[in-house]
Amino acid sequence: MRLLPRDEKFFDLFTSVASLSVDAAKLQLDLLKADGLHRPAIVDAIKRLEHEADQLTHEVVTRLDRVFITPLDREDIHLLASRLDDVMDLIDGTAHRVQMYRAGEAPAGAILLAEVVLRATESLLVAVRGLEKNKSGVVLDACAQVKRLEEEGDSVYHEWVARLFDGSPDALVVIKWKEIYDTLEKTLDHMEDAGNVLESISIKHG
Repeated sequence: MRLLPRDEKFFDLFTSVASLSVDAAKLQLDLLKADGLHRPAIVDAIKRLEHEADQLTHEVVTRLDRVFITPLDREDIHLLASRLDDVMDLIDGTAHRVQMYRAGEAPAGAILLAEVVLRATESLLVAVRGLEKNKSGVVLDACAQVKRLEEEGDSVYHEWVARLFDGSPDALVVIKWKEIYDTLEKTLDHMEDAGNVLESISIKHG
């Protein structure tokens, strides 16, 4: 039995944005593994996904103004749309920094963080799909996994930022990769925020 009133379009939009986040996270990982010659095309592909997600998020907000009865509280719909969009913006922000700084070969830690980001986007997608099907257990388990991945990412972040300062590093290299690490870690923070919103909604309607 479904406890949530049905408005498939909102759920479809959330699922679409979460799916785009997974695609963008895969490209982000490819970007960090790629050489300078192949990076511009990947950055452009991420930008296209980010623009598509922006359009979907705008559609959510526009729909809120048109629909009289919504499947979730209006503030929850708006907050979830915003949090999912933040994730896309930050993935795009990492890509932009890699290109803008001509960052060179990525340290192993950046690739490790990008792998954690990818797994977290996949867990968020599971949670969003669980919300659509009103499966609170699925939502809560997936959100708990996002939290674990955020903690894993914190550990990777602290270890590898410290390694940037080993020996006698080039100051510009340190500055470039420190900011890229910061953006990757911030992406995980915002995914945890999105997970918290999903968890709250699921508990409220469970």
